[in-house]
Amino acid sequence: MKNKSYIGVSFIILIFGIWAVPKIIEKLSPPSLLKFEKVTPFELTNQDNKLINNATLKGKVYVLEFFFASCPTICPKMHTSMLKLQDEFYGNPNFNLISVTIDPKRDTVEALKKYAKENNSDVKNWHFLTGNKDVIYEFSNKGFKLYAGENEEAEGGFEHSGLFALVDKDGFIRSRTITTGENENPLKFYDGLDAKQVQMLKEDIAILLNE
Repeated sequence: MKNKSYIGVSFIILIFGIWAVPKIIEKLSPPSLLKFEKVTPFELTNQDNKLINNATLKGKVYVLEFFFASCPTICPKMHTSMLKLQDEFYGNPNFNLISVTIDPKRDTVEALKKYAKENNSDVKNWHFLTGNKDVIYEFSNKGFKLYAGENEEAEGGFEHSGLFALVDKDGFIRSRTITTGENENPLKFYDGLDAKQVQMLKEDIAILLNE
C-alpha cells in the first residue's frame, strides 16, 4: 500500500515538474523586445566638437533624449534618470547616452561641454549634441515623432517630450510591451520621469547589450 502511495506521489511530482519547467525557463529567460523603425540619418556635433552620426553609433546600444541646458522644468529630472543609466552601465564601451539640445543657439559646443562637466556626466560615453535648429527639430518631430518646439509662453521658452528612446546596435528603436488592465500594449518610448519605466529601461538595455 505504501509503495502504491509512493508511486502515486512520485507520478504527481513528475507531472508537476514537467509542467513547471517551461514556466521556470520562461521566468528566467529575458523577454524579447519589440523592434520599431530605424533611426533616420543624422549628423550633429558633440561637446568635443566631433561629428556624431548613425555610423558613429553603429554597434552601440544607446538611449537618446531631447533637452536644453537652461530648461527649468523637466530636464533636471530627466538628467537624474540619465545619470542612473550612466551609473548602471558605467565603463561599458558598447553603451552610449545621447542628449540632443533643442536650443542650439545657446547650447553651443562650449556650453554643452560646460554643462556636462557641471552635471556629473561622463563624456566618454555620453554625447551632448548640437547643430542646425531646423535639422534638430526635423530629427525630433519627424524622425522620432517626439515633439520639440519653441513656445514663448512655456517656462524656458521651449516645449519637448520627457521620453527616452532606446536604440539597438543596428540602429533600430526598441522597446517592450506593458500590461494595461487586461491588454498588452507596445511601449515605444520610456518615460524619463517615471522611476518604474527607467527601471524597465535598465533591464531592456541589458537585453540589447547581450544580443
